[in-house]
Amino acid sequence: MEYALIFIILAAAFGFFMAWGIGANDVANAMGTSVGSRAVTIKQAIIIAAVFEFAGAFLAGGEVTSTIRRGMIDAELLQSTPELLVYGMLASLLAAGIWLLVASRAGWPVSTTHTIVGAIVGFAAVGIGMEAVHWPKVGNIVMSWVISPLLAGIVSYGLFVSVQRLILDTDDPLKNAKRYVPLYIFLVGFVVALVTMLKGLTHVGLELSTAQSYGLAALVGFITMLIGVWLISKLHFKPEDDKDFHFTNVERVFGVLMIFTACAMAFAHGSNDVANAVGPVAAVVGVAQTGVVEAESVMPPWVLLLGGIGIVLGLVTFGRRVMATVGSGITELTPSRGFAATLAAAMVVVFASGTGLPISTTHTLVGGVLGVGLARGIAALNLNVVRTIFMSWVITLPAGAILAIFFFFTLKGIFS
Repeated sequence: MEYALIFIILAAAFGFFMAWGIGANDVANAMGTSVGSRAVTIKQAIIIAAVFEFAGAFLAGGEVTSTIRRGMIDAELLQSTPELLVYGMLASLLAAGIWLLVASRAGWPVSTTHTIVGAIVGFAAVGIGMEAVHWPKVGNIVMSWVISPLLAGIVSYGLFVSVQRLILDTDDPLKNAKRYVPLYIFLVGFVVALVTMLKGLTHVGLELSTAQSYGLAALVGFITMLIGVWLISKLHFKPEDDKDFHFTNVERVFGVLMIFTACAMAFAHGSNDVANAVGPVAAVVGVAQTGVVEAESVMPPWVLLLGGIGIVLGLVTFGRRVMATVGSGITELTPSRGFAATLAAAMVVVFASGTGLPISTTHTLVGGVLGVGLARGIAALNLNVVRTIFMSWVITLPAGAILAIFFFFTLKGIFS
């Protein structure tokens, strides 16, 4: 291919920009509940995200990438003109990166999955032809955006009701918090470890049977629980602190749990959403190196590395605004509420990541926060903020598509 090296360099640059946007917007979402509930500081959130987003992207990021890559465009139609796929994927990355920059500046928690899917569908439908888009596949992805917040809302509602029954509404909430919170910590470790082992580690060269995966996940859950018990034992409880707010000491116990759910959410997010940045990069690299459009392209490790680093940098440099919207704008969060929202979202995201559905982490997390708000009654929600978030979601698809179409024809004009 004539401009192969230039295309690979552009793909790396645009992919890094897109990953930066994911960090600035989506990761800020993922950490917003932890910061908003004051379970962790912004500095701690950035450290947690840096470690676990990167681990999720690198260890469990391969499965979703192939869905974004092969599912939405008919590879057969591009065999004679592989360069069109290159222009389209470069245009999609640039379009998504710019839209995420705009949204992050405004503090809107938009969906990076929405953005990149809108961009890819936009360039394919206009630049190649309507028949180039696999519309049933796009339909499935759109359905998953509706199902994921619903699922997260239901799970978080259930989790928070279980917290109310087992701990908050009992005669001795503090004693029950010390008893039951370690079990929730076990659940966090078990779920994340299980999905990683069942689906994520194949491209790292680690093949485990189902029984081995369950056994190892239970071990990870147990070790996580022991760490949690040790951290809870280090807490200092003062009865006088409960005078103003009856659950001050109980929320301290949940603060420990929130550290674990924050790690789980960051890992889940890295595993699912790194695909949005690295999928198109892998497609460009594949075409540039071979000159043919293949239904699936191998994910070079350096591409996952690039995505992981870009995500972390985006959060560090630009993540604060979106964190504020999700963490305190929708409903008032305490560690016990934040835990239910975050764990519900993490569970839905890691399962979706395992099945290869590119769901929106943003939608899932906002669904989780809404579920916790509803468990306390509709009055607990700030409906103005909810309305603004929904509006920003609606705008995202066409914004990604329009920008991608513009860049597609610009790149086509430059290189052909």
